[in-house]
Amino acid sequence: MIVFGFVGSVLDAGPKGANRWTKWRPTLSLCQHEDKIVERLELLVLDQNAHLVQTLVSDIQQVSPETQVNLHEINIHDLWDFEEVYNALFQFCRGYSFDTAHEDYYVHITTGTHVAQICLFLLAEARYFPAQLVQSSPPRKGTHEAGQWTQIDLDLSKYDRIAQRFNEQQEEANAFLKSGIVTENKQFNTVIHQLERVAFLTKAPVMLQGPAGAGKSHLARRLYELKKQRHQLTGDFIQVNCAALKGHDAAASLFGHVKGAFAGAAQARAGLLKTADKGVLFLDEIAALGADEQAMLIGALEQQRFRPIGADHEIESQFQLIVGTHKDLQEEVRQGRFREDLLVRIQIWSYRLPSLKERREDIAPNIDYELQQVSKQLGTQVTFNKEARQAYVQFAMSANALWTANFRDLSASIQRMATLAEAGRIRLDDVKREIILLEQRWAPSENNFTLVQQHLEQDQLNEIDLYDMVQLEKVLEICQSYDSVSDAGRALFAQSRLKKKSKNDADRLVKYLAKFGLDWEMLTSKLS
Repeated sequence: MIVFGFVGSVLDAGPKGANRWTKWRPTLSLCQHEDKIVERLELLVLDQNAHLVQTLVSDIQQVSPETQVNLHEINIHDLWDFEEVYNALFQFCRGYSFDTAHEDYYVHITTGTHVAQICLFLLAEARYFPAQLVQSSPPRKGTHEAGQWTQIDLDLSKYDRIAQRFNEQQEEANAFLKSGIVTENKQFNTVIHQLERVAFLTKAPVMLQGPAGAGKSHLARRLYELKKQRHQLTGDFIQVNCAALKGHDAAASLFGHVKGAFAGAAQARAGLLKTADKGVLFLDEIAALGADEQAMLIGALEQQRFRPIGADHEIESQFQLIVGTHKDLQEEVRQGRFREDLLVRIQIWSYRLPSLKERREDIAPNIDYELQQVSKQLGTQVTFNKEARQAYVQFAMSANALWTANFRDLSASIQRMATLAEAGRIRLDDVKREIILLEQRWAPSENNFTLVQQHLEQDQLNEIDLYDMVQLEKVLEICQSYDSVSDAGRALFAQSRLKKKSKNDADRLVKYLAKFGLDWEMLTSKLS
């Protein structure tokens, strides 16, 4: 156990000389409880208490030699100034390396001024101190000299200035989740406000719904980063698109496998659930997860334990799950494609992200944000001139701007203009060319790409180029006409195969399909 606390200038001093041992001293008493071993004592001290600190540390070493005492000098001029005390302790928290995965923390609030106690309480409640609050009290007559050790609660209702500062911290967290982008959309702001509260109150699964490109993966990562700032997580952020988990490799990718579990398993594999231990696992497009993997995920969520493929024993992983989907999972359940018992577990906290078209009022600040991001990538500052920005914003907010891929469309559009901008300046001609390009891409196509739309998920369709769309549609059309991958490969590569020594047409076709997350078995099952 690791304990933080102020050195009390009065209570910890006690009588002078040897008589000090006749009185109860709260910081010393922390180290005298036989059932509560303090491994490390992090003492917050003021420089005017140097002699007291020296005596206190020496006495602690006598009663508890196993306790390591670390001193932290805190520069506070007025211990009764709320803002000064809070800011000093806040900076201390931000600079301290907490290890919540391996250590248990406590904040001792018996010593220090009343203001200091309130500030310690606030920082613990906000998880800047990832710790439990405790107070000590003198022993009752005839009882053990160590006194009492109890958890406490404080009434903060009358501390308006500190409550205001606490609200400011919540607003900062909201701004962090929004990447600092000023937003006016009521629905989106409501989602962010609720997510900020939920992030610190629970580790239950969170479901983010919304169309492809609405920002689900970005928001999931920001949630992870915010929780990690508050020392609620120590592990990594692991993201996987379930639409890319196909065939026999899906379960092994998620849950891992032992060496020799199946053909090709030459080495053991930890799996994504284990890799996300003490962190966040983000399963995007969870509706695409196979039935077997859905069943295995239920057990992993309930018990935080699961069995890798081919393993004799279960392993543990304490991850928080965030899922993303653009589909109506209730409808997927009705159609028999998604397990109802899994949906019940992942929709405890469910939020829908509005599309870019539903957030017209937020388009202008998002344009500025995307331009800042592209400028960082290019290593140079890129800006619009006045008339160019006005024309682009006007178009972006108009009904002509379909934004079919939502923020992905917007990001790609800004990146194109910024990359080609001469001398880092986007001009009106650049905007006009970009608007023409966007309108062409959003125009209805004579080819409806029936086969491509049948086999690819919506997020894949939003990202695929027209060139690849046309080619893939033709490949799928050819595949539809043959019973084996070898025959289809020979038909597709009839001319180029004549120039090759190795004529493995099936392998070429398999590799081409894999670029889009497709395989022959899945293809033929859907085509049949």
